[in-house]
Amino acid sequence: MSVDIDILISTPAWESFEGLEALTQECVRASLAESGAKLAPGCELSVNFCDDAEIRELNAEWRGKDKPTNVLSFPTPGKLANRPLLGDIVIAYETVAREAGEQAKTLRDHTAHMVIHGFLHLIGYDHETSAEAETMEALERRIAAGLGLRDPYAPGDDEEAGQLNKSDVDTI
Repeated sequence: MSVDIDILISTPAWESFEGLEALTQECVRASLAESGAKLAPGCELSVNFCDDAEIRELNAEWRGKDKPTNVLSFPTPGKLANRPLLGDIVIAYETVAREAGEQAKTLRDHTAHMVIHGFLHLIGYDHETSAEAETMEALERRIAAGLGLRDPYAPGDDEEAGQLNKSDVDTI
């Protein structure tokens, strides 16, 4: 099954990221395959690569948190197999680039993780409870490994490295 992905680059910083569209498509395909999710035929989603200012506005409006975050997911309501529009993923350049540096990851690997994480939220995964977090993180690790990426939760240079700030990343 395929997913049509509409990619919007709304900040110039992402324009220098070579292969961003291909990476996004690869991450979504791998996430879909590994998760086994059953999507509506001709399903679509959008990924907006923005800046911290834009994601901060969205985070304030939809989550009541007036600060930037790395990724937000906006799933379309309804049963997964009946949703022709899966939803939207929004990823902020400055936060993702800063986190990649802090966690001794490449921007490419951390961006891939954000696409994977955001997509999993669109298909119903969450990390509100410990059990949900364990399930979602295990799936993220398998997807990353299948793509030849480093474990997204492996420790890096700082104490928090490899840990997605779960209080800041959520579905709407």
